[in-house]
Amino acid sequence: REEKQLELTLEALISQVADLKNSLVSFIYKLENEYDRLTWPSVLDSFALLSGQLNTLNKVLKHEKTPLLRNQVIIPLVLSPDRDEEIMRQTEGRVPVFSHEVVPDHLRTKPDPEVEEQEKQLITDAARISPDVAQKQIQSLNKMCSNLLEKISKEERESESGGLRQNKQTFNPADTNALVAAVAFGKGLSNRRPPGSGGSVQSGQPGAGGIIAGASGMQQVPMSGAPAQQQPMLAGVQMAQAGQPGKI
Repeated sequence: REEKQLELTLEALISQVADLKNSLVSFIYKLENEYDRLTWPSVLDSFALLSGQLNTLNKVLKHEKTPLLRNQVIIPLVLSPDRDEEIMRQTEGRVPVFSHEVVPDHLRTKPDPEVEEQEKQLITDAARISPDVAQKQIQSLNKMCSNLLEKISKEERESESGGLRQNKQTFNPADTNALVAAVAFGKGLSNRRPPGSGGSVQSGQPGAGGIIAGASGMQQVPMSGAPAQQQPMLAGVQMAQAGQPGKI
């Protein structure tokens, strides 16, 4: 039963890794050959696809029915410096031979010796730092990260507020439509003349009667806010007419 479960797990892992490899190949092809028309949303979609496939692969590895692969031991049974067509097919041409030179690299369960040496050096350097110095460095790094996050948040807020200011409406469409209808079609205008506007005009001025007659046919807008101001103005016009014959 364990062998059957191991086979099913390996098949699932091989399938997931193949999908991940195809996605990587497609993304690399886009970067190398379609970079001139590649858009940022397309790049984000490719990253999202890769992230989803990696998460699926991790779920398969962490599944409760997945056997502990770390407990499985792989032992090469045959090593040969000759070209192996089956290995070529399985590895898609990446590994032509399975010899003593390539086995340490392909079956390695630890990092390369150079990487291990660098890791040991980093551990040694970290051990030399005193706790006080390490705490100061941690606080300095946290402060830098906080300042960076604050700047990013400020830029986001300013960008959002700028977008809101641009989208804010600065006029009333109903008032605009009413004004256009009044000017173009006279909609909403009254034909009544204000009281007291029928004062006589001296006949000594030629054409005055025609002007008044033509003005009587014009539509006037009633101004409810200033009836008291119209009476003195019209009275002043009549007084000027009485004092100066022939002039308005």
